[in-house]
Amino acid sequence: MPQVKRDNLWVSQDQYDALIEQLALKVFESGFKFDQLLCLARGGLRVGDVLSRVFRVPLAILATSSYRAAAGTEQGELNIAQHITTTAGELQGKLLLVDDLVDSGATFAAVSVHLLNAYPLLTEIKTAVLWQKAAAVVAPDFVVSVLMTNPWIHQPFEAYDTTTLADLAEKWRLKHNK
Repeated sequence: MPQVKRDNLWVSQDQYDALIEQLALKVFESGFKFDQLLCLARGGLRVGDVLSRVFRVPLAILATSSYRAAAGTEQGELNIAQHITTTAGELQGKLLLVDDLVDSGATFAAVSVHLLNAYPLLTEIKTAVLWQKAAAVVAPDFVVSVLMTNPWIHQPFEAYDTTTLADLAEKWRLKHNK
């Protein structure tokens, strides 16, 4: 099967930070009051961290993975971790579920069903992302940028996906020798 050529969206650290702040404002201005915040790792970690800080809500983390092959650029079967990491106790009440983007929406749909089955004290789940791609069949409740295409989004921290420890050693060796 031939690979579909994707366009690319390159995002700087400043742009990334601005998108997270805009997402926080969208949630705030909506009036949605949530009891807990759950981010999907890995993409939602940074977004969830900032939102948890500005909303003063403990951060819960659920690891999910579907992009593993080819340095994380090829989607496969969705895996959802068995446990959620949190210091806030059992999930209950209103939940804000956060990720970096909605590609097809399959992850949000599967995780929402999983959470509602596993945590019967949850009364509502709303979703929040920075980007929604054109292919999304599940729309998040809060989104900063709705894309007209399905680009590969190059986030500022993705350079570490292909960085080795030898690369870091060389980089810092060169910096110390200046």
